[in-house]
Amino acid sequence: MAEDQRGSKVVLVTGCSSGIGRATAERLAARGWTVYATARRSSSIADLEARGCRTLALDVTDEQSMRSAVETVTDAEGAVGVLVNNAGYSLSGAIETASPEEVKRQFETNVFGPVRLTRLVLPAMRRQGFGKIVNVSSMGGRLTFPGGGYYHATKWAIEALSDVLRYEVGGFGIDVIVIEPGLIRTRFGETAAGGVGVEDGPYGAYNRAVAERTRGAYEGPTGRLGGDAQSVARVIEKAIPARRPRTRYRVTPSASLFLTLHALLTDRAWDRLVGRGLPRPGSGRPVEPS
Repeated sequence: MAEDQRGSKVVLVTGCSSGIGRATAERLAARGWTVYATARRSSSIADLEARGCRTLALDVTDEQSMRSAVETVTDAEGAVGVLVNNAGYSLSGAIETASPEEVKRQFETNVFGPVRLTRLVLPAMRRQGFGKIVNVSSMGGRLTFPGGGYYHATKWAIEALSDVLRYEVGGFGIDVIVIEPGLIRTRFGETAAGGVGVEDGPYGAYNRAVAERTRGAYEGPTGRLGGDAQSVARVIEKAIPARRPRTRYRVTPSASLFLTLHALLTDRAWDRLVGRGLPRPGSGRPVEPS
């Protein structure tokens, strides 16, 4: 695959305190990229400086924080050459049980923050005639599992925005790349499971089952179809120097398996597959195979 030699080799990565963001920042810095690793708390990424990264505080839910980080990089380097929109988390549980504040925070973190950062870096990318926008989505941006309604909604939004943006900025020499990880063994699954509301009520049994299934997906036999944060970092490292990168990169066997199954099954058949063993709200009975 031909490498793209144009423009700035400066990379801005969000969500570097752990997981995919940290692995990506470390890997790219080790391979000669100028990496600005960011997180809400700069203390959580201070050790990355010893690994060749430059660090900045950046909160994707705070306008001034985003603007300040982009201005710092642009003033020092001329432009952000590659933006890796990685920061995100999963709000899990029944749609009706999430509070408006929780839903707002989910969309601000997973959608509005990446969109705002993209808009902030695009002017300098256009001026230099080069740029890469890497949006870390998920297999959950193209299919759904029970209990993940709001998380899936944010990732479907990122997928749609990426497709439109790819058309709008391609003529300026800017590529838009979507990364679609499957199960990744990081603190992501633990955080998602821990955030499920398990109080009693019409969705109590369902939410408890969702939390348990989320833990099991990462820790049980299904986890063998997953990967680690380095799996995603390696794919990003491969994608960003490509002169003509693919629009989407699936990561891990679980992503390939579930996306293929989803494409082959009808909506009702998919519902039955992913609902097996979960109590159906309103009936209290698990969904059984048809």
